[in-house]
Amino acid sequence: MSWLSNIFGGGGVKQAVSQGAVIIDLRTAYEYDQGHIPHSLNIPVDRIKANIERIKSFRKPIILCCSTGNHCWEAAEVLRNAGVEQVINGGSWQSLWRKVG
Repeated sequence: MSWLSNIFGGGGVKQAVSQGAVIIDLRTAYEYDQGHIPHSLNIPVDRIKANIERIKSFRKPIILCCSTGNHCWEAAEVLRNAGVEQVINGGSWQSLWRKVG
């Protein structure tokens, strides 16, 4: 838990990105195509379970974002239950972009 506490501290998201974190945008493909964080991956929230092995293979911190941040909680729980320990709720993609852009 201390790692997660550090991430939510000042500059934590930027630090995670500088360490190679993978940003996963949970919105639909249509929403993603309307605007997204450069180099983020689009894995809609309803496809997270089907992509667990792929996500685990990254072996990097995962930052989740969506339209409002609500789907991030759901996806984070699925990933943590599957053994992905370094999961960050980045909130809305636009607010996350302001932090990492």
